[in-house]
Order: sequence, then structure tokens, then C-alpha cells
Amino acid sequence: MYKISEFSSMTGLSKETLRYYAEVKLLEPVFIDPQNNYRYYDNGSYLLAMLLVKLRGFGCTIQEMLTIMEDESFANLENLLVEKKKRMEDQAEALHQKINEIELFLLTGKDEKR
Repeated sequence: MYKISEFSSMTGLSKETLRYYAEVKLLEPVFIDPQNNYRYYDNGSYLLAMLLVKLRGFGCTIQEMLTIMEDESFANLENLLVEKKKRMEDQAEALHQKINEIELFLLTGKDEKR
């Protein structure tokens, strides 16, 4: 088992983030020592933490991650990621259109100066 500081180093999640994840029931320690309140995590916790790190990197919200973690079969994981990918593609397309509009605006402005 790993103390929170060791687990934090292993996962890249801050101790504050780990405490928050425990508070919202996203990633709870496997054991809390009643004498000193030290939080302990195990290898299973590590795998879940790495999944959470990846999901955060994909831009998932806490609520989306909770939905995934509540379904232990992870059946919703693929659907959520497909939906998130589609939203990102839509956002990328909208940004690309804005970039094209800016380029056109800049070109139009240059033509008027001549």
C-alpha cells in the first residue's frame, strides 16, 4: 500500500486532487488509518488513477468521470469518448472556420490599403 504522498508522486495527481477525488467519491483510498488519518492506496487504485488522468487529459468533467466510474463494467466509457471526440471535432471545425475568416479579413484589409 502507498501513502498519499507516494501515490501522488506515482500518479502525478496532487495530494489536494486526491483528497478532492476521495471527497466526491471518484477515487477513494482503500484504507484510512483511524489513528493518524493517513490515506493508503493500492495497485488497483493506481490503475483507476491512471484512467482518471487520461480522462482529464481528454477534457472529461468530474461528472463525466463519475458516470464512468459508477459503471464498473465501463460500458459507458466508449460512448462517452465517442461523444467527446465528436464535440471536439465540431469545435475544431468551428475554430478552423474562424481562422479562415480572420485570414480573409486580413487579406481584404491588405487589398484596401493598396
